Amino acid sequence: MLNLLAFAICLIMAISFTPLIRKLAFRIGAVDQPNSRKVHTRIMPRLGGLAIILSFLIGFIAMGLDNKLAWGILPGAIIIALIGVFDDLYELSAKVKFGGQLIAAGVTVLGGIQIEAITFPFGDRIEFGVLAVPITIFWIVAITNAINLIDGLDGLAAGVSAIALLTISGLAISMGNNYVALVGILLLGSTVGFLKFNFYPAKIFMGDTGALFLGYMISILSIMGLFKSVTFFSLIVPVIILGVPLLDTFFAIVRRMVQNKPLASPDKLHLHHCLLKLGYTHKQTVILIYILSSLFSIAALIFTNTTLWGSLITLFTVLIMIELLVELTGLISENYRPILNLVDSYRLRK
Repeated sequence: MLNLLAFAICLIMAISFTPLIRKLAFRIGAVDQPNSRKVHTRIMPRLGGLAIILSFLIGFIAMGLDNKLAWGILPGAIIIALIGVFDDLYELSAKVKFGGQLIAAGVTVLGGIQIEAITFPFGDRIEFGVLAVPITIFWIVAITNAINLIDGLDGLAAGVSAIALLTISGLAISMGNNYVALVGILLLGSTVGFLKFNFYPAKIFMGDTGALFLGYMISILSIMGLFKSVTFFSLIVPVIILGVPLLDTFFAIVRRMVQNKPLASPDKLHLHHCLLKLGYTHKQTVILIYILSSLFSIAALIFTNTTLWGSLITLFTVLIMIELLVELTGLISENYRPILNLVDSYRLRK
């Protein structure tokens, strides 16, 4: 009952705030201009992530979650939100945004949120010690940017984030972690309320304000709820849940390295661009990626509720899904096909 109340509060707040933020974005010039790299063809207000953030904060306070655990979450969240707001207003450089993300992640780690250890299937346990800090920072920054990079079509980042939040919250409930579940549900309500205005055809974009905030919060909740001190297989669970944005980010990094381009340089070879080139409409592409994200989330749920052999079979199935996704969408660009040919020839020699 408490979870439903939390969801309803944030849902209503987000639906109420988003039209007001839309007007504010136009008034202060926080708009996204169309260009050759972007899919939209008209000026669109961004800064919509403010509606998600404000709704979440109201729900957070209303549910009485402002306790000591909040000090591990909110300072970094505020930093990341400010970075997003300034980027939506002034278009910050990639270096400034990345530096801000590192600061936010560092503050979070200092607040006590860390990936501390890993236990392997046959009982060996490795304490990360001082390495817990860089490992945790890497995870936070990676997920934050993965959600930001997938924000290329109407409703895409919000929908994928909502699916991930629903999965993480459900797993947290099953594990008895009510705090993480409630925070996830608050954020889910805020995101779904905003999605009403962001789904195709969008009336407002979430901008970096929303994408960075959602990515940051998902990374934090996955640490707190799924793998603060993990087994080897539970380490894989959040990776599976976030399979779509993580795959898209991985291939984007490889693509730019092979092309000798800066990692932050934009292109039109992301998963959603590939699906559009295959002939799917804007709306169909978004729904297809929702389905893919849901399949990954279902796989993660099965993965956590089965035996060791069942987990291995599920993992093998996920790898097949990834292979099919890559081959069918052309996500592997011809620009680095020679690398794959080299790998194949090496395997044949072996």
